[in-house]
Amino acid sequence: MNFSNILERIKLSSPVEFGTVFNNSVELFKKVWLQGFLTLVFTFAAILPFYLLIYLPMIIMGISNPDVFESNNMPPAFAGLMALIIPIVFVGVMMVAICLNAAFLRICRKYDLNESGKDDYFFYFKKAYLTKALILSLIMMGLTMLGLLACGLGNIYLVVPMSLFPAFFAFDKKLTAMEIVKASFALGNKNWLMIFLLVLVAGLVSQLGVVLCLVGVLFTAMFSKIPFYFIYKEAVGISMDV
Repeated sequence: MNFSNILERIKLSSPVEFGTVFNNSVELFKKVWLQGFLTLVFTFAAILPFYLLIYLPMIIMGISNPDVFESNNMPPAFAGLMALIIPIVFVGVMMVAICLNAAFLRICRKYDLNESGKDDYFFYFKKAYLTKALILSLIMMGLTMLGLLACGLGNIYLVVPMSLFPAFFAFDKKLTAMEIVKASFALGNKNWLMIFLLVLVAGLVSQLGVVLCLVGVLFTAMFSKIPFYFIYKEAVGISMDV
């Protein structure tokens, strides 16, 4: 499906119904809770090297000069290195998150439509998809920075369209990164309030696992991603060729 057809479908789509999306998400979660847990585990494992990268300059400077951190003034070289590393870490983490979230949504499609095949958590870790994920991550970083310029209030608005990026990334392989952004904003703007409420409620429900000795949240956290599958499905329709 090309970009023009997607925009036309979004334009003609019915408004998002909170109750329908939420109830469908609960029913599907019963089928994919284990896959959600595994996706979260793979996410933690994949982003760990990026977070370790943040501590690398500290380790190097601590070894070369053990007294460096006793001073209240941060060495200019250290500050410059951190300013370089943090954006790299942000983009790397976003790339991993987009690819694994997209894979989880693809798995959701499999169980929702009773498709055959294996649960491929690394389906989008291919060169063509990674390049697109990199561009999307850079766009997300830019949008986040713009949102912060508005005292952070801009990010409240941006959370809706940016949450839709993985769905378009997963099911519309012909779209460019910029077209994914435009389509996500088109769908997000049309149903902003209802999607924002779903983000809030699904986020709260996904934290219910905390009551199970905190560990349970690992099994419920990915519930917050499922509503975006149904939002996309109802508005655009699910492609069978991805």
